Amino acid sequence: MRRPRFFAFASRPGLAALAAVAAAGAHGHGHAEPCHPATTQQVAALFDRWNAALQSGRPERVAALYADRSVLLPTLSSKPRITAEDKLDYFAHFLGQKPVGRVETTWIDIGCNTAIDTGLYTFALANGRSVKARYTFTYRYDAEGWRITSHHSSVLPEP
Repeated sequence: MRRPRFFAFASRPGLAALAAVAAAGAHGHGHAEPCHPATTQQVAALFDRWNAALQSGRPERVAALYADRSVLLPTLSSKPRITAEDKLDYFAHFLGQKPVGRVETTWIDIGCNTAIDTGLYTFALANGRSVKARYTFTYRYDAEGWRITSHHSSVLPEP
């Protein structure tokens, strides 16, 4: 998927190293875990992976992209989705609208085993309606690869 505007910001190396040490300490490790390198293009491709999962029509495929400890604040629901069952419930309904997402603008920040992709996107729905929204995906790299740790999406207010 082509991204019309692309802004990128890579964290300062010292801050990334500090974040790695803090994260390792928070998890009780005696050492910092190695950083998994990522490019802005690789992080941008995580949205494409999520969008393809939406288009599969399979809620379990979308929900599998979220980390066990993650939160979804969805576009078309006021209920925070914390558990895997909550996410499956939301996507079972949302996928019925056959959404196809398109990123309009994005800003990506990459840290040590973490990444943030935030911006604006538009969903085209099967009924011909489109929904413009702002979004933030946060990702963490672990043994299972890049997983979504938080996802906030809200309808863009009218100007």
